[in-house]
Amino acid sequence: MLESIRNMFVIPDLRKRIFFTLALLAIYRIGSVIPNPGISAEALAEFWQTAKGTILGFIDLFSGRNMSRMTIFALGIMPYISASIILQLLTVVWPYLERLSKEGELGRRKITQYTRYGTVLICVIQAFGISIFLEKLHAPGGAPIVPNPGWGFRLLTVLTLTTGTVFIMWLGEQISERGIGNGISLIIFAGIVVDFPRGIQTVLLGLKTGDMTPLRLIFLLILMISVIAVIVFVERAHRRIPVSYAKRVVGRKIYGGQSTHLPLRVNTGGVIPIIFAASIITIPPTLANFIKHPIAESIARQFGWGMPLYNLLYIISIIFFTYFYVSIIFNPSDVADNLRKYGGYIPGIRPGKNTADYIDNVLSRITLVGAIYLAAIAILPEFLMTGFKVQAIPLIGDFLEANLPKWFTQGLNVQFYFGGTSILIVVGVAMDTLQQIEAQLVMRHYDGFMKKVRIRGRR
Repeated sequence: MLESIRNMFVIPDLRKRIFFTLALLAIYRIGSVIPNPGISAEALAEFWQTAKGTILGFIDLFSGRNMSRMTIFALGIMPYISASIILQLLTVVWPYLERLSKEGELGRRKITQYTRYGTVLICVIQAFGISIFLEKLHAPGGAPIVPNPGWGFRLLTVLTLTTGTVFIMWLGEQISERGIGNGISLIIFAGIVVDFPRGIQTVLLGLKTGDMTPLRLIFLLILMISVIAVIVFVERAHRRIPVSYAKRVVGRKIYGGQSTHLPLRVNTGGVIPIIFAASIITIPPTLANFIKHPIAESIARQFGWGMPLYNLLYIISIIFFTYFYVSIIFNPSDVADNLRKYGGYIPGIRPGKNTADYIDNVLSRITLVGAIYLAAIAILPEFLMTGFKVQAIPLIGDFLEANLPKWFTQGLNVQFYFGGTSILIVVGVAMDTLQQIEAQLVMRHYDGFMKKVRIRGRR
Protein backbone atom coordinates (compact mmCIF):
# COMPACT_ATOMS: atom_id res chain seq x y z
CA MET A 1 0.00 0.00 0.00
CA LEU A 2 2.76 2.44 0.96
CA GLU A 3 4.70 1.49 -2.18
CA SER A 4 1.65 2.20 -4.32
CA ILE A 5 1.16 5.60 -2.68
CA ARG A 6 4.82 6.38 -3.34
CA ASN A 7 4.38 5.40 -6.99
CA MET A 8 1.50 7.87 -7.28
CA PHE A 9 3.87 10.76 -6.64
CA VAL A 10 6.75 9.38 -8.70
CA ILE A 11 4.96 9.94 -12.01
CA PRO A 12 5.12 13.69 -12.78
CA ASP A 13 1.85 13.83 -14.74
CA LEU A 14 -0.12 11.87 -12.14
CA ARG A 15 1.41 13.89 -9.32
CA LYS A 16 0.41 17.12 -11.06
CA ARG A 17 -3.15 15.86 -11.54
CA ILE A 18 -3.49 14.85 -7.88
CA PHE A 19 -2.18 18.18 -6.57
CA PHE A 20 -4.40 20.07 -9.02
CA THR A 21 -7.45 18.15 -7.78
CA LEU A 22 -6.58 18.79 -4.13
CA ALA A 23 -6.04 22.49 -4.80
CA LEU A 24 -9.46 22.93 -6.43
CA LEU A 25 -11.14 20.99 -3.63
CA ALA A 26 -9.41 23.31 -1.15
CA ILE A 27 -10.79 26.33 -3.04
CA TYR A 28 -14.26 24.78 -2.80
CA ARG A 29 -13.91 24.35 0.96
CA ILE A 30 -12.71 27.96 1.35
CA GLY A 31 -15.82 29.20 -0.43
CA SER A 32 -17.93 27.06 1.91
CA VAL A 33 -17.20 29.40 4.83
CA ILE A 34 -18.02 32.68 3.05
CA PRO A 35 -21.55 33.70 4.17
CA ASN A 36 -24.21 35.12 1.92
CA PRO A 37 -24.77 38.85 2.66
CA GLY A 38 -27.84 40.10 4.50
CA ILE A 39 -28.55 37.06 6.73
CA SER A 40 -28.46 36.74 10.51
CA ALA A 41 -26.27 33.71 11.23
CA GLU A 42 -27.63 33.19 14.77
CA ALA A 43 -31.28 33.19 13.70
CA LEU A 44 -30.48 30.88 10.77
CA ALA A 45 -28.74 28.37 13.05
CA GLU A 46 -31.78 28.29 15.36
CA PHE A 47 -34.11 27.67 12.41
CA TRP A 48 -32.08 24.76 11.02
CA GLN A 49 -32.35 22.94 14.32
CA THR A 50 -36.04 22.46 13.51
CA ALA A 51 -35.53 21.60 9.81
CA LYS A 52 -33.96 18.18 10.27
CA GLY A 53 -35.77 15.34 8.49
CA THR A 54 -37.34 17.58 5.84
CA ILE A 55 -36.37 18.08 2.21
CA LEU A 56 -34.23 21.02 3.34
CA GLY A 57 -32.07 18.69 5.39
CA PHE A 58 -31.64 16.38 2.39
CA ILE A 59 -30.58 19.27 0.15
CA ASP A 60 -28.21 20.44 2.88
CA LEU A 61 -26.46 17.04 2.76
CA PHE A 62 -25.62 17.42 -0.94
CA SER A 63 -24.56 21.05 -0.54
CA GLY A 64 -21.87 20.06 1.94
CA ARG A 65 -23.80 21.72 4.81
CA ASN A 66 -23.57 25.03 2.96
CA MET A 67 -27.32 25.48 2.94
CA SER A 68 -27.64 25.41 6.73
CA ARG A 69 -24.93 28.09 6.97
CA MET A 70 -26.23 29.93 3.88
CA THR A 71 -22.82 30.42 2.28
CA ILE A 72 -22.17 31.52 -1.31
CA PHE A 73 -22.19 27.79 -2.23
CA ALA A 74 -25.56 27.21 -0.53
CA LEU A 75 -27.19 25.68 -3.62
CA GLY A 76 -24.25 23.33 -4.01
CA ILE A 77 -24.06 21.15 -7.08
CA MET A 78 -27.69 19.93 -6.88
CA PRO A 79 -28.93 22.30 -9.66
CA TYR A 80 -26.34 20.80 -12.02
CA ILE A 81 -27.36 17.27 -11.03
CA SER A 82 -31.02 18.15 -11.48
CA ALA A 83 -30.35 19.63 -14.93
CA SER A 84 -28.35 16.53 -15.92
CA ILE A 85 -31.16 14.21 -14.82
CA ILE A 86 -33.77 16.31 -16.64
CA LEU A 87 -31.70 16.25 -19.86
CA GLN A 88 -31.24 12.49 -19.45
CA LEU A 89 -34.99 11.98 -19.10
CA LEU A 90 -35.72 14.27 -22.06
CA THR A 91 -33.31 12.25 -24.21
CA VAL A 92 -35.81 9.39 -24.10
CA VAL A 93 -38.88 11.43 -25.11
CA TRP A 94 -37.37 14.19 -27.30
CA PRO A 95 -36.09 12.89 -30.68
CA TYR A 96 -33.74 15.88 -31.13
CA LEU A 97 -31.83 15.10 -27.93
CA GLU A 98 -31.88 11.41 -28.78
CA ARG A 99 -30.16 12.16 -32.08
CA LEU A 100 -27.61 14.36 -30.30
CA SER A 101 -26.79 11.58 -27.83
CA LYS A 102 -25.88 9.30 -30.77
CA GLU A 103 -23.64 11.83 -32.57
CA GLY A 104 -20.54 11.12 -30.51
CA GLU A 105 -18.34 13.85 -29.09
CA LEU A 106 -20.09 16.72 -30.90
CA GLY A 107 -23.50 15.68 -29.59
CA ARG A 108 -22.14 15.20 -26.09
CA ARG A 109 -20.75 18.74 -26.08
CA LYS A 110 -24.09 20.12 -27.23
CA ILE A 111 -25.93 18.27 -24.45
CA THR A 112 -23.35 19.54 -21.93
CA GLN A 113 -24.00 23.07 -23.12
CA TYR A 114 -27.75 22.64 -22.67
CA THR A 115 -27.08 21.21 -19.19
CA ARG A 116 -25.15 24.36 -18.26
CA TYR A 117 -27.98 26.59 -19.46
CA GLY A 118 -30.46 24.49 -17.50
CA THR A 119 -28.26 24.75 -14.41
CA VAL A 120 -28.26 28.55 -14.57
CA LEU A 121 -32.04 28.63 -15.05
CA ILE A 122 -32.63 26.28 -12.10
CA CYS A 123 -30.22 28.32 -9.96
CA VAL A 124 -32.04 31.59 -10.69
CA ILE A 125 -35.43 30.07 -9.85
CA GLN A 126 -34.19 28.34 -6.69
CA ALA A 127 -32.18 31.34 -5.47
CA PHE A 128 -35.14 33.71 -5.94
CA GLY A 129 -37.43 31.28 -4.12
CA ILE A 130 -34.91 30.90 -1.28
CA SER A 131 -34.59 34.68 -0.90
CA ILE A 132 -38.37 35.09 -0.55
CA PHE A 133 -38.53 32.03 1.72
CA LEU A 134 -35.82 33.43 4.02
CA GLU A 135 -37.52 36.81 4.25
CA LYS A 136 -40.62 35.17 5.73
CA LEU A 137 -38.77 32.97 8.20
CA HIS A 138 -38.11 33.68 11.85
CA ALA A 139 -36.05 31.77 14.36
CA PRO A 140 -37.94 29.91 17.12
CA GLY A 141 -37.09 32.86 19.37
CA GLY A 142 -38.79 35.31 17.00
CA ALA A 143 -35.71 36.94 15.46
CA PRO A 144 -35.95 37.48 11.67
CA ILE A 145 -33.42 35.59 9.53
CA VAL A 146 -33.24 38.52 7.07
CA PRO A 147 -33.07 41.80 9.05
CA ASN A 148 -33.45 44.00 5.94
CA PRO A 149 -35.72 42.29 3.37
CA GLY A 150 -36.53 43.71 -0.03
CA TRP A 151 -35.56 43.57 -3.70
CA GLY A 152 -31.97 44.49 -2.90
CA PHE A 153 -31.57 41.35 -0.79
CA ARG A 154 -33.41 39.21 -3.37
CA LEU A 155 -31.33 40.30 -6.35
CA LEU A 156 -28.10 40.02 -4.38
CA THR A 157 -29.03 36.51 -3.23
CA VAL A 158 -29.88 35.42 -6.79
CA LEU A 159 -26.58 36.80 -8.10
CA THR A 160 -24.50 35.31 -5.27
CA LEU A 161 -26.01 31.82 -5.20
CA THR A 162 -26.17 31.46 -9.00
CA THR A 163 -22.55 32.56 -9.37
CA GLY A 164 -21.51 30.17 -6.59
CA THR A 165 -23.13 27.15 -8.24
CA VAL A 166 -21.73 28.05 -11.68
CA PHE A 167 -18.28 28.35 -10.11
CA ILE A 168 -18.66 24.92 -8.47
CA MET A 169 -19.74 23.50 -11.83
CA TRP A 170 -16.62 24.99 -13.44
CA LEU A 171 -14.43 23.54 -10.67
CA GLY A 172 -15.94 20.10 -11.29
CA GLU A 173 -15.33 20.28 -15.02
CA GLN A 174 -11.74 21.39 -14.48
CA ILE A 175 -11.12 18.48 -12.11
CA SER A 176 -12.57 16.00 -14.61
CA GLU A 177 -10.49 17.43 -17.45
CA ARG A 178 -7.16 18.26 -15.81
CA GLY A 179 -7.30 16.42 -12.48
CA ILE A 180 -8.04 12.88 -11.39
CA GLY A 181 -11.51 11.40 -10.92
CA ASN A 182 -14.97 12.76 -11.66
CA GLY A 183 -15.04 16.40 -10.58
CA ILE A 184 -18.74 16.68 -9.71
CA SER A 185 -18.62 13.46 -7.68
CA LEU A 186 -15.48 14.56 -5.84
CA ILE A 187 -17.10 17.88 -4.87
CA ILE A 188 -20.07 16.02 -3.38
CA PHE A 189 -17.58 13.63 -1.77
CA ALA A 190 -15.67 16.53 -0.17
CA GLY A 191 -18.87 18.12 1.13
CA ILE A 192 -19.94 14.88 2.84
CA VAL A 193 -16.56 13.76 4.17
CA VAL A 194 -15.88 17.10 5.84
CA ASP A 195 -18.82 16.40 8.18
CA PHE A 196 -17.54 12.98 9.29
CA PRO A 197 -15.00 14.22 11.90
CA ARG A 198 -17.78 16.19 13.60
CA GLY A 199 -19.93 13.05 13.71
CA ILE A 200 -17.08 10.98 15.14
CA GLN A 201 -16.47 13.67 17.74
CA THR A 202 -20.14 13.52 18.72
CA VAL A 203 -19.91 9.74 19.18
CA LEU A 204 -16.75 10.03 21.30
CA LEU A 205 -18.38 12.76 23.37
CA GLY A 206 -21.26 10.36 23.98
CA LEU A 207 -18.78 7.97 25.62
CA LYS A 208 -17.95 10.63 28.20
CA THR A 209 -21.56 11.59 28.88
CA GLY A 210 -22.80 8.01 28.97
CA ASP A 211 -25.07 8.27 25.91
CA MET A 212 -22.78 5.86 24.02
CA THR A 213 -21.58 2.71 25.80
CA PRO A 214 -18.34 0.91 24.79
CA LEU A 215 -20.30 -2.18 23.75
CA ARG A 216 -22.52 -0.07 21.53
CA LEU A 217 -19.45 1.62 20.00
CA ILE A 218 -17.87 -1.76 19.18
CA PHE A 219 -21.11 -2.83 17.53
CA LEU A 220 -21.14 0.41 15.54
CA LEU A 221 -17.57 -0.14 14.29
CA ILE A 222 -18.36 -3.70 13.22
CA LEU A 223 -21.51 -2.48 11.49
CA MET A 224 -19.59 0.31 9.73
CA ILE A 225 -16.99 -2.10 8.34
CA SER A 226 -19.72 -4.54 7.28
CA VAL A 227 -21.72 -1.84 5.48
CA ILE A 228 -18.66 -0.60 3.61
CA ALA A 229 -17.78 -4.18 2.61
CA VAL A 230 -21.33 -4.78 1.34
CA ILE A 231 -21.31 -1.52 -0.64
CA VAL A 232 -17.97 -2.38 -2.25
CA PHE A 233 -19.16 -5.89 -3.10
CA VAL A 234 -22.50 -4.84 -4.60
CA GLU A 235 -21.16 -1.80 -6.46
CA ARG A 236 -18.62 -4.03 -8.24
CA ALA A 237 -21.04 -6.92 -8.76
CA HIS A 238 -21.99 -7.77 -12.34
CA ARG A 239 -24.11 -10.39 -14.03
CA ARG A 240 -22.07 -11.58 -17.00
CA ILE A 241 -24.11 -12.66 -20.01
CA PRO A 242 -21.94 -14.67 -22.46
CA VAL A 243 -21.75 -13.25 -25.98
CA SER A 244 -20.19 -14.92 -29.03
CA TYR A 245 -19.30 -13.29 -32.35
CA ALA A 246 -19.53 -15.06 -35.68
CA LYS A 247 -16.52 -15.12 -38.00
CA ARG A 248 -16.51 -12.60 -40.84
CA VAL A 249 -14.11 -12.53 -43.79
CA VAL A 250 -13.24 -9.00 -44.95
CA GLY A 251 -10.66 -9.13 -47.74
CA ARG A 252 -7.87 -11.37 -46.53
CA LYS A 253 -8.63 -10.91 -42.85
CA ILE A 254 -10.96 -12.85 -40.59
CA TYR A 255 -12.81 -10.90 -37.92
CA GLY A 256 -14.85 -12.23 -34.99
CA GLY A 257 -14.99 -15.80 -33.88
CA GLN A 258 -14.39 -14.81 -30.27
CA SER A 259 -16.37 -15.04 -27.04
CA THR A 260 -16.85 -12.27 -24.51
CA HIS A 261 -19.55 -11.21 -22.05
CA LEU A 262 -22.08 -8.45 -21.54
CA PRO A 263 -21.76 -7.07 -17.96
CA LEU A 264 -24.97 -5.97 -16.26
CA ARG A 265 -24.44 -4.13 -12.99
CA VAL A 266 -26.48 -5.19 -9.98
CA ASN A 267 -26.88 -1.54 -8.98
CA THR A 268 -27.33 -0.01 -12.42
CA GLY A 269 -29.14 3.08 -11.12
CA GLY A 270 -26.43 4.07 -8.64
CA VAL A 271 -27.55 6.57 -6.00
CA ILE A 272 -30.09 8.34 -8.24
CA PRO A 273 -33.13 6.28 -7.05
CA ILE A 274 -32.42 7.27 -3.44
CA ILE A 275 -32.22 10.93 -4.48
CA PHE A 276 -35.57 10.68 -6.28
CA ALA A 277 -37.25 8.79 -3.42
CA ALA A 278 -35.90 11.07 -0.68
CA SER A 279 -36.94 14.18 -2.61
CA ILE A 280 -40.50 12.89 -3.04
CA ILE A 281 -40.96 11.42 0.45
CA THR A 282 -39.84 14.59 2.24
CA ILE A 283 -42.28 16.88 0.40
CA PRO A 284 -45.39 16.03 2.53
CA PRO A 285 -43.77 16.76 5.95
CA THR A 286 -42.12 19.90 4.55
CA LEU A 287 -45.48 21.24 3.37
CA ALA A 288 -47.23 20.09 6.56
CA ASN A 289 -44.79 22.07 8.71
CA PHE A 290 -46.05 25.31 7.14
CA ILE A 291 -49.75 24.47 7.64
CA LYS A 292 -50.90 25.11 11.18
CA HIS A 293 -53.67 22.52 11.39
CA PRO A 294 -54.07 19.39 13.54
CA ILE A 295 -54.42 17.13 10.48
CA ALA A 296 -51.26 18.60 8.92
CA GLU A 297 -49.39 18.15 12.19
CA SER A 298 -50.53 14.51 12.35
CA ILE A 299 -49.29 13.94 8.78
CA ALA A 300 -45.96 15.53 9.66
CA ARG A 301 -45.60 13.15 12.63
CA GLN A 302 -46.40 10.09 10.46
CA PHE A 303 -43.63 11.10 8.03
CA GLY A 304 -41.03 11.49 10.76
CA TRP A 305 -37.90 9.33 10.87
CA GLY A 306 -38.57 5.83 12.12
CA MET A 307 -42.35 6.00 11.64
CA PRO A 308 -43.87 2.93 9.89
CA LEU A 309 -45.65 4.93 7.17
CA TYR A 310 -42.49 6.85 6.33
CA ASN A 311 -40.34 3.69 6.16
CA LEU A 312 -42.91 1.82 4.06
CA LEU A 313 -43.35 4.61 1.50
CA TYR A 314 -39.60 5.27 1.43
CA ILE A 315 -38.78 1.64 0.60
CA ILE A 316 -41.55 1.42 -2.02
CA SER A 317 -40.35 4.69 -3.61
CA ILE A 318 -36.75 3.47 -3.81
CA ILE A 319 -37.79 0.21 -5.48
CA PHE A 320 -40.07 2.04 -7.92
CA PHE A 321 -37.51 4.67 -8.90
CA THR A 322 -34.80 2.02 -9.27
CA TYR A 323 -36.84 0.25 -11.95
CA PHE A 324 -37.94 3.57 -13.44
CA TYR A 325 -34.41 4.97 -13.78
CA VAL A 326 -32.91 1.70 -15.05
CA SER A 327 -35.62 1.51 -17.73
CA ILE A 328 -34.58 4.98 -18.91
CA ILE A 329 -30.81 4.60 -19.00
CA PHE A 330 -30.69 1.00 -20.28
CA ASN A 331 -32.63 -0.14 -23.34
CA PRO A 332 -32.39 -3.92 -23.99
CA SER A 333 -33.71 -3.48 -27.54
CA ASP A 334 -30.81 -1.18 -28.45
CA VAL A 335 -28.32 -3.63 -26.95
CA ALA A 336 -29.84 -6.51 -28.91
CA ASP A 337 -29.77 -4.49 -32.14
CA ASN A 338 -26.10 -3.55 -31.62
CA LEU A 339 -25.19 -7.17 -30.97
CA ARG A 340 -26.92 -8.29 -34.17
CA LYS A 341 -25.35 -5.44 -36.15
CA TYR A 342 -21.83 -6.55 -35.21
CA GLY A 343 -22.49 -10.27 -35.58
CA GLY A 344 -22.86 -11.03 -31.88
CA TYR A 345 -25.34 -13.39 -30.26
CA ILE A 346 -26.07 -14.98 -26.90
CA PRO A 347 -25.58 -18.76 -27.12
CA GLY A 348 -28.94 -20.51 -27.11
CA ILE A 349 -30.93 -17.28 -27.69
CA ARG A 350 -32.13 -16.17 -31.12
CA PRO A 351 -31.03 -12.65 -32.17
CA GLY A 352 -33.47 -9.76 -32.18
CA LYS A 353 -36.53 -9.67 -29.96
CA ASN A 354 -35.69 -12.91 -28.13
CA THR A 355 -32.30 -11.49 -27.15
CA ALA A 356 -33.90 -8.24 -25.96
CA ASP A 357 -36.46 -10.16 -23.88
CA TYR A 358 -33.75 -12.34 -22.35
CA ILE A 359 -31.60 -9.32 -21.39
CA ASP A 360 -34.67 -7.54 -20.00
CA ASN A 361 -35.59 -10.59 -17.92
CA VAL A 362 -32.08 -10.89 -16.44
CA LEU A 363 -31.91 -7.14 -15.81
CA SER A 364 -35.29 -7.16 -14.02
CA ARG A 365 -34.14 -9.87 -11.61
CA ILE A 366 -30.82 -8.27 -10.69
CA THR A 367 -32.46 -4.82 -10.47
CA LEU A 368 -34.73 -6.18 -7.72
CA VAL A 369 -31.61 -7.20 -5.78
CA GLY A 370 -30.12 -3.75 -6.35
CA ALA A 371 -33.34 -2.02 -5.25
CA ILE A 372 -33.52 -4.03 -2.00
CA TYR A 373 -29.84 -3.23 -1.38
CA LEU A 374 -30.45 0.51 -1.89
CA ALA A 375 -33.49 0.45 0.41
CA ALA A 376 -31.53 -1.30 3.17
CA ILE A 377 -28.63 1.14 2.90
CA ALA A 378 -31.00 4.13 2.94
CA ILE A 379 -32.96 2.94 6.01
CA LEU A 380 -29.83 2.10 8.04
CA PRO A 381 -28.99 5.63 9.36
CA GLU A 382 -32.55 6.23 10.53
CA PHE A 383 -32.47 2.94 12.43
CA LEU A 384 -29.20 3.93 14.10
CA MET A 385 -30.52 7.33 15.16
CA THR A 386 -34.19 6.80 15.98
CA GLY A 387 -35.03 3.11 15.63
CA PHE A 388 -38.36 1.88 14.28
CA LYS A 389 -41.42 3.44 15.95
CA VAL A 390 -43.55 0.29 15.89
CA GLN A 391 -46.10 1.69 18.37
CA ALA A 392 -47.77 3.62 15.53
CA ILE A 393 -48.69 0.37 13.72
CA PRO A 394 -52.45 -0.24 14.07
CA LEU A 395 -53.69 -3.18 16.20
CA ILE A 396 -50.29 -4.74 16.98
CA GLY A 397 -48.25 -1.59 17.72
CA ASP A 398 -48.54 -1.75 21.53
CA PHE A 399 -47.71 -5.47 21.57
CA LEU A 400 -44.57 -4.95 19.46
CA GLU A 401 -43.51 -1.97 21.55
CA ALA A 402 -43.74 -4.01 24.75
CA ASN A 403 -41.92 -7.10 23.45
CA LEU A 404 -39.23 -5.78 21.10
CA PRO A 405 -35.88 -4.66 22.58
CA LYS A 406 -35.31 -0.96 23.18
CA TRP A 407 -32.39 -0.77 20.73
CA PHE A 408 -34.86 -1.74 17.98
CA THR A 409 -37.58 0.76 18.90
CA GLN A 410 -35.37 3.64 20.11
CA GLY A 411 -32.22 3.24 17.99
CA LEU A 412 -28.60 3.35 19.04
CA ASN A 413 -28.54 7.11 19.63
CA VAL A 414 -25.91 7.63 16.92
CA GLN A 415 -26.23 11.34 16.19
CA PHE A 416 -24.58 11.56 12.78
CA TYR A 417 -25.59 10.52 9.32
CA PHE A 418 -23.72 7.22 9.02
CA GLY A 419 -24.76 5.02 6.14
CA GLY A 420 -27.42 5.76 3.57
CA THR A 421 -26.79 8.14 0.73
CA SER A 422 -23.66 9.66 2.25
CA ILE A 423 -21.69 6.42 2.72
CA LEU A 424 -22.89 5.11 -0.64
CA ILE A 425 -21.56 8.22 -2.39
CA VAL A 426 -18.32 8.32 -0.41
CA VAL A 427 -17.46 4.66 -1.03
CA GLY A 428 -18.52 4.80 -4.70
CA VAL A 429 -16.51 7.93 -5.47
CA ALA A 430 -13.48 6.61 -3.58
CA MET A 431 -13.55 3.35 -5.57
CA ASP A 432 -13.89 5.15 -8.91
CA THR A 433 -11.04 7.54 -8.10
CA LEU A 434 -8.76 4.73 -6.95
CA GLN A 435 -9.62 2.81 -10.11
CA GLN A 436 -8.51 5.75 -12.25
CA ILE A 437 -5.27 6.08 -10.28
CA GLU A 438 -4.76 2.33 -10.64
CA ALA A 439 -5.20 2.61 -14.41
CA GLN A 440 -2.67 5.45 -14.58
CA LEU A 441 -0.11 3.41 -12.59
CA VAL A 442 -0.57 0.21 -14.61
CA MET A 443 -0.40 2.14 -17.88
CA ARG A 444 3.04 3.41 -16.88
CA HIS A 445 4.20 -0.07 -15.75
CA TYR A 446 3.97 0.66 -12.02
CA ASP A 447 2.38 -1.66 -9.50
CA GLY A 448 -1.02 -0.42 -8.47
CA PHE A 449 -3.06 -0.92 -5.32
CA MET A 450 -4.09 -4.47 -6.31
CA LYS A 451 -0.75 -5.96 -7.31
CA LYS A 452 -1.10 -8.88 -4.86
CA VAL A 453 -4.77 -9.55 -5.58
CA ARG A 454 -5.84 -11.06 -8.86
CA ILE A 455 -9.56 -10.95 -9.58
CA ARG A 456 -10.40 -13.98 -11.71
CA GLY A 457 -13.55 -14.95 -13.54
CA ARG A 458 -15.39 -18.22 -12.97
CA ARG A 459 -13.28 -19.89 -15.68
